[in-house]
Amino acid sequence: MSPEPVYRPNVSPTEAPPRTSILRWVLTLVLALAVVAVMGITWLTWNDWNRSRAWVSAQVSEALGRPFAIRGPLDLEWEWPQQRETTWRRWVPGPTVHAQDVLIGNPTGYEGRAPHLAHIGQVSADLALLPLLGRTIDIRRVALAEPDVRLERQKDGRDNWTLAFPKSSDRSSWSVSIGRVVLSDGRLAYDDAPRDLSLAGTLDTLAPEATDGGRYGVGFEFSGWHAKAQVRGSGKAGELLSLKDERLDFPLQLQARAGRVSATAEGVIANPRQLSGVDFKVALRGGSLADLYPLTGIVLPDTPAFATDGHLVGQLKAKQAVWDYKDFTGTIGQSDIAGEVTYTSAEARPRLSGTLRSKLVRLADLGPIVGAKSNNPDKAPRTGKVLPDDPFDTARWDKMDLDLRYTGQRIERPQAVPINSISTHAVLENGLLKLVPLDFGVAGGHFKTQVQMDPRKQPMAVSVRGDVQGLKLSSLFPKVELMKKSLGDVDGGIAVDARGASVAQMAATANGELRLYVRDGVMSQQLLDLAGLNLGSVVVSKLFGQDKEVRLRCALADIPVRDGVAHLRDVKINTDDALVDITGTANLRTEQLDMDVNPKAYELKLFSLRTPLEVKGPFAAPKVGVKPGPLVVRAAAAVAALAVAPGALVLAPITVPGASDNASCAPLLKQGSKAPKAGRPRSVDSPASAAPAKQGAARASNAPVMPAAGESSAGSR
Repeated sequence: MSPEPVYRPNVSPTEAPPRTSILRWVLTLVLALAVVAVMGITWLTWNDWNRSRAWVSAQVSEALGRPFAIRGPLDLEWEWPQQRETTWRRWVPGPTVHAQDVLIGNPTGYEGRAPHLAHIGQVSADLALLPLLGRTIDIRRVALAEPDVRLERQKDGRDNWTLAFPKSSDRSSWSVSIGRVVLSDGRLAYDDAPRDLSLAGTLDTLAPEATDGGRYGVGFEFSGWHAKAQVRGSGKAGELLSLKDERLDFPLQLQARAGRVSATAEGVIANPRQLSGVDFKVALRGGSLADLYPLTGIVLPDTPAFATDGHLVGQLKAKQAVWDYKDFTGTIGQSDIAGEVTYTSAEARPRLSGTLRSKLVRLADLGPIVGAKSNNPDKAPRTGKVLPDDPFDTARWDKMDLDLRYTGQRIERPQAVPINSISTHAVLENGLLKLVPLDFGVAGGHFKTQVQMDPRKQPMAVSVRGDVQGLKLSSLFPKVELMKKSLGDVDGGIAVDARGASVAQMAATANGELRLYVRDGVMSQQLLDLAGLNLGSVVVSKLFGQDKEVRLRCALADIPVRDGVAHLRDVKINTDDALVDITGTANLRTEQLDMDVNPKAYELKLFSLRTPLEVKGPFAAPKVGVKPGPLVVRAAAAVAALAVAPGALVLAPITVPGASDNASCAPLLKQGSKAPKAGRPRSVDSPASAAPAKQGAARASNAPVMPAAGESSAGSR
């Protein structure tokens, strides 16, 4: 049998498998794209970009909304493979643009001191190639060599650094993204007219040994003026500043001095692009806390020299910045200070709140704060005056609100035992200052006061309410207390309204009442001399004799104050020997005393030339003398008695008037315990010579509303 025929398909020799055809087309397309890419890169590389400078400058000027010009060579080079990439992107060519002599102008219509915002000697920008397909110019790294930047802000608040990008309706417009910035051999100037601040500085790459193990890469120095104070400083910063990474902690170290204030800070800035937060260790030194206002905007009182060290944390949201100065310690004068404060930026006024505390406070350090001692070394002292005339600086009180609590565990006076303590709650709101309460623990007792100062009224309206409770006078004087002698316990109260910018002006316009009473004490020339009460020791020695100890049963001082004149309406000292009545005035405006001291013996004396005394003269140096009239009368009577009948002296002694039987301590203490009243007293009249000053005295109707003496702002005790 013949074999069966085999079927063979008829295949055209010109046909090829479909897979081979697709592969060929892909290879052809890749080859074509590669040729185009090579040709494009070749053209970009060898093209004379200097011919395109004008076009590039025009495009950038339009994008920035301000003049921009490349006045030097413009060039482009490629890096392949890219050294800074580690993934497949390493094999994507990376173009780098080089430009020299680049000028960025001020906004159109802005007339500044400098003709431009910035001049850069050389710019090198590394671009990402693939984002260009999505119309994004991604500058991964830009290096600025010899940049000279001039930042300015004018008095009307306009500045030359804010970029106002023109709005475009073209959705396909290009966007720009900037990664890291490297600076070298830079210069920076800053002029801020509203703050009267002018600074100029330099920036440069640090030597390897100065980078603190690579933490820092750039060093800077600056100097200039803030108002009339010279400003100097230096520091270190990170080498690369990321404008994209929001989690970057950019390191910064700073030392600066402006006038009497110096500061050192070291820490990090979180997200430098948004300035979302800072975390620094900060040390401050200065001649007065008030010196911080021009630099920080924080309103603080005038103080002696201060020094603090603490932890500064800030959340820098627009118009809602919050600064916390935590766990700080330091000194003000020779007093210690510690605590934590928070500064919050807000409309219409910022706010400072917190808690402060001291273990030991020297009264001398509190002097400038309460207007009792000038902090100006050039101010000449007042000759022959004792009341402080340094005005409170209230011009800034409406610039910031305040809510601070302060506690001092001990207050120390020179050459005296410590006063127990001080505590206050200071509230400053819309320019009105309240110290409610302001409590002193004094010599085993308490002096509880409430103070309100309102500079919105001119002259400034001041109100003081206070209670004195159980103050032991001897505890104020260590030499007396060592002798285990008591000068008595003091209780009482004060309610005064006044007008004025200083303590002296307030005293000169004061209206109100002061009531004090003393129980169970002793007096003698020696004790009062040891206590430093020289005027009292002279009076006691003239009344009772030198070195004689006198038992004090009680004493009362009921003193109304009208138009700056204190009237000794009812001032009595009750002893075993006599009741001493003191009358007269203390003129707080002229600082002059005019008092009479009238002793009335309880028992008939055989022969006594004890006579009323007069105390006259300035507060700084009063003089005690014997009133001549009563002394002449008694001396004449004694001489006549001796001449007529010497033996009659046994039967008819010459005496001073006897004291009234009802002048005992009970009614005195009852009167002294009455609550004083504020306002202009009607029960006394000011003498013609003590007419009110032109600025006027505070009237009760115009006085700030305050709680009654002994009450807090929330009600009675």
